[in-house]
Amino acid sequence: MMSGGLAWAWRAVRCGVVLPTLQLAVYVCVAMSIMLFLERLYMALVVAALWLIRRRRRRSNRREQDDDGAENDQLLQDPEAANSPMVLVQIPMFNEKQVYRLSIGAACGMTWPSDKLVIQVLDDSTDPAIREMVEGECGRWAGKGVSIRYENRRNRSGYKAGAMREGLRKAYARECELVAIFDADFQPDADFLLRTVPVLVADPGVALVQARWRFVNADECLLTRIQEMSLDYHFRVEQEVGSACHGFFGFNGTAGVWRVRALEEAGGWKERKTVEDMDLAVRASLRGWRFVYVGHVGVRNELPSTLRAYRYQQHRWSCGPANLFRKIFLEVLSSPTARVSPWKKLHLLYDFFFLRKLVAHLLTFSFYCVVIPACVLAGSDHVRLPKYVALYVPAAITLLNAACTPRSCHLLIFWILFENVMSMHRTKATLIGLLEATRANEWVVTDKRGNANPKHQQPANTTTRPGRKTTTSSSRTSFFNNDVHVAEILLGACLLYCALYDIAYGRDSFYIYLLLQSAAAFIVGFGYVGT
Repeated sequence: MMSGGLAWAWRAVRCGVVLPTLQLAVYVCVAMSIMLFLERLYMALVVAALWLIRRRRRRSNRREQDDDGAENDQLLQDPEAANSPMVLVQIPMFNEKQVYRLSIGAACGMTWPSDKLVIQVLDDSTDPAIREMVEGECGRWAGKGVSIRYENRRNRSGYKAGAMREGLRKAYARECELVAIFDADFQPDADFLLRTVPVLVADPGVALVQARWRFVNADECLLTRIQEMSLDYHFRVEQEVGSACHGFFGFNGTAGVWRVRALEEAGGWKERKTVEDMDLAVRASLRGWRFVYVGHVGVRNELPSTLRAYRYQQHRWSCGPANLFRKIFLEVLSSPTARVSPWKKLHLLYDFFFLRKLVAHLLTFSFYCVVIPACVLAGSDHVRLPKYVALYVPAAITLLNAACTPRSCHLLIFWILFENVMSMHRTKATLIGLLEATRANEWVVTDKRGNANPKHQQPANTTTRPGRKTTTSSSRTSFFNNDVHVAEILLGACLLYCALYDIAYGRDSFYIYLLLQSAAAFIVGFGYVGT
């Protein structure tokens, strides 16, 4: 009698609450999928149009283009010209034992007048031995006649943003018009300044010139290949479209050259968020400054090759923008239209923040890891799931992403499955940022292994903010050396159950996807990803 009452109550709740809620979730996911698809399609059309325009210019207006760029070419060919601006190069680092020689050496090797170039190494290392090595390397280059300054703070207030802010306050730094920024694992080519500074010289309204990242260890493992696919789309499409159509894109925190006056007008570096680079870019844009992306200039750098380092990085990249969106939303809306057009405000709030930083993460996890499995359990007779949303729209979005890295097209299925699993981690970080929860300001320095110079590799260390234990990663010798992620394992178990249920009772063959996605969740959960 009691069991019959419970069954009746469950059927009432299922029909009156669960199924309508699930159907509503499907409709919401349909709407978000279409929004994302239209945004990707718009950017693809813009990139195609830019390619055609540039191709036509190269063919028919070569002489006119050469005349317009005469001044820039003069600076490019003769950097000793009188109009060469004073450039400061900042290299912030924190216990970067593996890569400090690479970045310092590359920066000191850049071509620019020696009397108009200052290299500033901002070393916040807490390890005395590493501080001594970095200072010694700076002294070695100073002995070769390079103008290089070693700066070490006793107080790490503000972390990276604080170090760069204090670096700009030095007397010798105040004489510089431009500041180039490189993280410790970035290695600019010798002609980097020759190819970026002329853009700032030619247009006084440009605040930032951002270069593309070029990955030295993309072939190290499947994890780095997958990252290359995602980041290639970011640089070749998102940054390109933002630069061409709006004069705005998110500063990547490195491999860029800032106009010091624009940086000061924007309020300088602030450590109120873990994405101080994006925060600075937004503030500068709201004051009317424009940004230029130079995709033909690449800077070598290293991708995280361990799952632990990648997860920490993705937490910061997902949590920080969500938290920034929460804090600057009203500021963007209230900014004067004389400086920021309504079109640019729309791009900032809707396209840049809402779609890319919020919807993209929330949709991927909620739809592919929650809604689709729930629809399988509910049955196609009770919940309508349009196949074009479950299959065709994701396929179109995936192909638009893959077009930027054609050499990795055969890895598409692995990219999709891995991104779906990581979407749970990113969604959690996004919600933490939106709600400003406990880990909203967590910053863990990304582990760098020095893969650009494998002959000099040493055992890699993972360095974190104070309060976290410093660990050393080594080759895995047993199952117990792997990082175990319980949430991903539970996700895999749920997806496996749904797959088996679909095999037994379903009619739409979702079990094929669910079995593959379940396997991917288990692989990530048990840490068998990366080096």
